[in-house]
Amino acid sequence: MRNSPNRIVGVVFGAVYLLVGLLGFAVTGGVGFIATEGGLLLGIFAVNPLHNIAHLLIGGALLIAGIVGARAAKVVNTVIGAAYLLLGILGFFLAGTAANILALNTPDHFLHLASALVLLGVGLGTERAGATRPLAA
Repeated sequence: MRNSPNRIVGVVFGAVYLLVGLLGFAVTGGVGFIATEGGLLLGIFAVNPLHNIAHLLIGGALLIAGIVGARAAKVVNTVIGAAYLLLGILGFFLAGTAANILALNTPDHFLHLASALVLLGVGLGTERAGATRPLAA
């Protein structure tokens, strides 16, 4: 399934998260590796070097899975979507505490929740095992 929704989302989100991870280093000069407050990416999203590395790893996993195939992309989209859902919710409680080692801020929480909805929606809602498609006429 070359044009599967999971592959497309995996490749697109993977490329975006890789770019975000790289761009994050441009705003984190002088920011501690696990600082609870970071530089602002695009003037809104707080990041620190650990957060940038997380974006690079997540982007790489999504991109590679999207390239490998629909099944791999479905699994990775679902797992990362679930992790982002958890992070999006927990982020509201971590901000302003010493446990905020990713320097999360409110825009980050909403972006993580939005990413979770897309990744989980595609991962859980498409390419179901055993689903049949009508034959083209």
